[in-house]
Amino acid sequence: MRKKHSPDFKTQIVLEMLKEHKNVTELASEDGMHPTQLHKWRSHVVDNLSLLFERTDNVAALKAEHDRQVEELYTEIGRLTTQLAWLKKKASELTRDERLALLDFDGSDLSVKAQAELLQLNRSSLYYKPRTPSDEELTIQRRIDEIYTEYPFYGSRRITAVLGREGHLVNRKAIQHHMQQMGIAGICPGPNLSRRNQQHQVYPYLLRGLSISAPNQVWGIDITYIRMSRGWMYLVAVIDWYSRYVVSWELDQSLELAFVLAAVQRALGSAVFDRRASPTISVADWSHLVPRCICFHDLSPDVVLEQAVPLRIVRTFLPAPIQISRASIA
Repeated sequence: MRKKHSPDFKTQIVLEMLKEHKNVTELASEDGMHPTQLHKWRSHVVDNLSLLFERTDNVAALKAEHDRQVEELYTEIGRLTTQLAWLKKKASELTRDERLALLDFDGSDLSVKAQAELLQLNRSSLYYKPRTPSDEELTIQRRIDEIYTEYPFYGSRRITAVLGREGHLVNRKAIQHHMQQMGIAGICPGPNLSRRNQQHQVYPYLLRGLSISAPNQVWGIDITYIRMSRGWMYLVAVIDWYSRYVVSWELDQSLELAFVLAAVQRALGSAVFDRRASPTISVADWSHLVPRCICFHDLSPDVVLEQAVPLRIVRTFLPAPIQISRASIA
């Protein structure tokens, strides 16, 4: 292990060398050191002796300049620390996608690690590139959808068994993953279905006991999806309950309200120009897009769609009912 000597010890050795009472070899042997090291210490002292005779005002000026630079550096460090804290606070208010958009992998002087730290992002997730599903996975998903459409009560176990009999080598965990991605699950009784929230209002089913004996007495409206080669299309249809006649329908690529209203307007348009086609009641059974039911009563020249829970008309469900005029239907 290398020895470390204090400045006082080095000064004492150099003074003994300058006195020349002992030669360098004797001093080195007494202290257990190499003579070459002692020669280096003496040369350093002799070369820098002239600095002891320089004017003290120059030393004071250099010290003052040094203190000023240190003060400026501390001020700059404080300013940068405040700015960094402000930046991290503002970055935390952004969404993850917005922070990812601020990353610069190529044209920045900051490393990706420093950028990820400033934006509070996990660096290990920055290099992940999501892969597109393979043709085999698309085939499996298509077949899962076909089986589920025919047998909606099948779960992952039974679908796995069906696919195994058809020659598809896929395990149950993969089937569960595909069903989760597709947003489907086997229809089965769930826990505590007979218990209701006591705070929820109970609405009566007003069609119970009603005899549907004529066309245009009750219309129904519903939404379903249609599988395409890639992706899905959504179908909304207005159907007469008595005759099973499709009064109107619309297709769209997304579950937006516009194409539902277009189908309703087309159905009401036929009702406006043919008074015999005016519905008494119209029932809906989807709650993810609009309220649970749309009811029509006493179709007037200015048709009013009243948003309601199942067959109970309440005008307070929305701020105002949707107005459809004869001109908009035409």
